[in-house]
Amino acid sequence: MENISLHKHFILNGFNELGALRHFLFIPFLIMFVLSLSANSMLLYVVISQRSLHSPMYILIGGLAIVDLCFPLVSVPNMLLSFLFDWKGISLIGCLVQMHFIHLVGAFQSTVLVWMALDRYFAICTPLYYHKCMSLSRFLKFMIPLMVRNVLMITLVVSLAGRLSFCSSNVINHCFCEHMALVELACGTIAINNLVGLLTICLIMVLDVICIAVSYALIFSSVVRSGRSSVRTLHTCTTHIVVISISVILALTAFLSYRFRNHLPPIVSVFFSTMYPLLPSCFNPIIYGIRTTKIRQHILKTLTCCCFVKTVPHS
Repeated sequence: MENISLHKHFILNGFNELGALRHFLFIPFLIMFVLSLSANSMLLYVVISQRSLHSPMYILIGGLAIVDLCFPLVSVPNMLLSFLFDWKGISLIGCLVQMHFIHLVGAFQSTVLVWMALDRYFAICTPLYYHKCMSLSRFLKFMIPLMVRNVLMITLVVSLAGRLSFCSSNVINHCFCEHMALVELACGTIAINNLVGLLTICLIMVLDVICIAVSYALIFSSVVRSGRSSVRTLHTCTTHIVVISISVILALTAFLSYRFRNHLPPIVSVFFSTMYPLLPSCFNPIIYGIRTTKIRQHILKTLTCCCFVKTVPHS
């Protein structure tokens, strides 16, 4: 019987096509990493510290900032070390743990975006019942099932990946451990993994996108029928739509690029997969900071106070 060596250690080899230029990726990714952490920290600080922002809409924006803080923290540090020092190795257990956190945070991001869309629906379509609909008890009744769904589906996906045997290659053409990037290295059948992976995308990403689309369709329909000033009424909605569009387009492109990778260069798949957790976390707080008046005012006030304190000479 032929001996088969099973791999328990992997090499993350994303952007290897760039050769020596790969090291220079450290600079743009470090800039985006620092921008993401600083912008989301500032947004979260403003939402927590300002009592006037302790309403459901702003609390949800703060929740999205927490997700956007977690996303780069679980994916980017390893990438930076790999770009700078060529530290590409990762154990199977470490790979599965990283995969679990990355996909779980992505699922929670989708869930937060759903509730933000419903928040705007209740505020615009049923304003008299807004506070009742957004009460803590109703919020938890809606969120807990979705959170359980996220944890169960992502845990199932990662558990099935962990049961595979890897004997063909230990080189992952990615900068971090993504489900399909690891699974495609298995030496056995991966039909179940493909099926559960697609089912997870449908039950989380696709289902959430449908809920978001229905919510905004009802909002636009309500505004048109009521004849209210669409510019003022839909101002916060357009902000949410921009954020949702960026997140959803990048996420679906990243996931589907592995399903159709025969039609795409490998570097393109890796690029979209690295942008999915990083790019929205950079731009979401900036978009909210620019387009949401109260947040913009408090951020400017906070920055002005910090600059004033630094310029005051010590006695």
